[in-house]
Amino acid sequence: MRKFIYLCSHLCVQVPLLPIAVLTVIPLAVCPSWRPWGAADIPVLGNPGVGQWIVIIVVAYTIIDTVRGMIDDLRHGRVGVDLLAVVAIAATVAVQEYWASWAVVLMISSGEAIEEYAQSKAESSLTALMTAAPQTAHVVRRPGVGVAGVNTGDGSDGSSDDRGDGFRKVAALPSSAASGSSDAATSHYDTVAVESVTPGDVLIVLPGETVPVDGELLSGSATLDLSNINGEPVPRGVFAGARVMSGAVNGSTTLTMRATEAASDSQYQRILALVAAAQDSRPAVVKTADVLAVPFTVLALAIAAVAWLVSGVPTRFAQVLVLATPCPLLIAAPVAYVAGTGRLAKSGILIKTQDVLENLGRVTHVFFDKTGTLTVKQPQVTRVEMLPGAGTHLNEDHVLMMAGVVETYSVHILAKGIAKAGTEALSRLHRRFEEGQRLCPQPDADWPGHGREYPVVKHIDEDAGKGISGEVNGHKVRVGRLSFAASSEDGFLPVERIVPGRATTDGDRRSGKQGEGRLADEIRTRFGMLAPDEMASYVSVDGHLIARIVLRDVPRANAKSALASLRGLGVAKLSMLTGDKRSSAAIIASEVGIDDVHAELFPEDKVTAVTAATVTPSRGVTMMVGDGVNDAPVLAAADIGMAMTDGTSTAASESAQVVILNDDIAAVPRAIAIARRTKRVMLQAVLAGLALALIGMVAAAFNLIPVVVGAFLQEAIDVVSILWALTALLDRD
Repeated sequence: MRKFIYLCSHLCVQVPLLPIAVLTVIPLAVCPSWRPWGAADIPVLGNPGVGQWIVIIVVAYTIIDTVRGMIDDLRHGRVGVDLLAVVAIAATVAVQEYWASWAVVLMISSGEAIEEYAQSKAESSLTALMTAAPQTAHVVRRPGVGVAGVNTGDGSDGSSDDRGDGFRKVAALPSSAASGSSDAATSHYDTVAVESVTPGDVLIVLPGETVPVDGELLSGSATLDLSNINGEPVPRGVFAGARVMSGAVNGSTTLTMRATEAASDSQYQRILALVAAAQDSRPAVVKTADVLAVPFTVLALAIAAVAWLVSGVPTRFAQVLVLATPCPLLIAAPVAYVAGTGRLAKSGILIKTQDVLENLGRVTHVFFDKTGTLTVKQPQVTRVEMLPGAGTHLNEDHVLMMAGVVETYSVHILAKGIAKAGTEALSRLHRRFEEGQRLCPQPDADWPGHGREYPVVKHIDEDAGKGISGEVNGHKVRVGRLSFAASSEDGFLPVERIVPGRATTDGDRRSGKQGEGRLADEIRTRFGMLAPDEMASYVSVDGHLIARIVLRDVPRANAKSALASLRGLGVAKLSMLTGDKRSSAAIIASEVGIDDVHAELFPEDKVTAVTAATVTPSRGVTMMVGDGVNDAPVLAAADIGMAMTDGTSTAASESAQVVILNDDIAAVPRAIAIARRTKRVMLQAVLAGLALALIGMVAAAFNLIPVVVGAFLQEAIDVVSILWALTALLDRD
């Protein structure tokens, strides 16, 4: 009830004519023909009573306000077609049908209220994004905290106590302050407007608050809810040094971060900029609807004029016009498209203009980038191969765990995949240990997974392009190319150990590279051949080469089903564009169900391929799906560029018209399905509304619908068409 009262009061504030029209019924009903001034006929109007004069005044105000709105529409490049309402209300007064005049005023005001409600309902998802925008930030103002290289002391010259690293010497905190570390950590801050935050500021984000700007996490760890950014349902755990995105909601503990961007350049503001652009734009179909309202107005006036001329009764003119409503064109069409835009936003899909929504529904050819779009973003571990004859007591999980530990410190393209597999292997080892299994004999109980919660890592050293080495629980681990992993610390392959039964000669020592080549071939033969789309990292422990970790580009788990959904939607052609080898591309294409593969392409070749499809006669609409960064040129070349991000990269790609924030390839067919349903609902609402209005006008021309009844019937037609347009919000794809 309270919500209903709030809604009514909000609508009355937005449409002040509505309460005036409602209250006007009282004098019209109580004293319609009371004339304390006596007989005083006025041309056309006659001698109205007090109640009738009040209606005339309200009608005059309504006409003036409507004409002002029409002029404003024309100034903004839109067709002002409220002429029907102005003529209809003037006609009812001219024929002295004051109840009909009041009904038309009520119809106009309530129509504006319904439009206001429909727009706010259609924009509900977009509004939710905007209201979630952070407004304030807590900037730490404690002694010794500041931007690197900037004195944060009280001195003006910064020469006396600045240490040069952004911190200055301060006296020790009193024991009382030191004892309450939690309070001390959060009590020395100033709450400022988010626009006042500058890069380098140290910020406190309290539990449940929204991260105000992009930054770097200074706390050891934090749990962030990213659902406002990318729709991710499960909170994400991040650790010190991680990028923290504005718009994320902090978990149950206070976090500390350093701002890296101003508020205007942060992720959430980019998202809001996309939302605002989509709200302000008007799709071509809505502009067409505005134009079509003009011939509808002419048709309505023609029917009204013919009814008057044939019948000779002026009232027929008003009877027809009160039923002439262009609202299905003027209101239902844009409401449907705003609702569709809101549904896309709720699904983690942002569009830059509503024209994109129109074009999405007509897509017939979709190009996909391979790596990071059809496949996961980094190569994944598919198996671990133990070296035959190596004679180690370690198993695959031990190898993955130890390799994963050292690869955590690497920036190599394969490092993240191995590190991820290593984390999973550690969990399995811990689980087996807890279940009482002791798979490693003594004195090796200190191997990872055997009682030690976290491995001790030392002496990490990465040799760029070759591999990475380090100590894990005191054991030397080398991961990388075969020559790197199998070599000793002096850089030579230990011939006598890797090829048992063959003595090392002086010639071997002198041959250098030739010996290494023979050994590498021997080792690869013992492991077996890799498939065309596979790559490998080799692992040695304590100087013994023991295993090979095999990785490959793995298709996204739902890539095949997403592409099948696109075909189910009638998308005629699916193509893959990649710079990868043809053999590797063919394997991924066969796994996800793509027949048209363009491989070994340079960026300009991708643009050429998309451009050729774009200029083909009777081509339909082409769309390119990529990651929005290195695919920027080809995204711009397609009719629609769709960038897939995970909410932690730049959302507002300059070259993409559609941005997927949840990094889910299933959003591609979903976006097309939502676009098609939006257009279908819009057409249904418009055609149904116009058809009902036309039937009503013809019936009124034959005097089958009284003028007062017609006014309320017209309102019912508006409500039906607008409510039908709002069904674009429903999830029925």
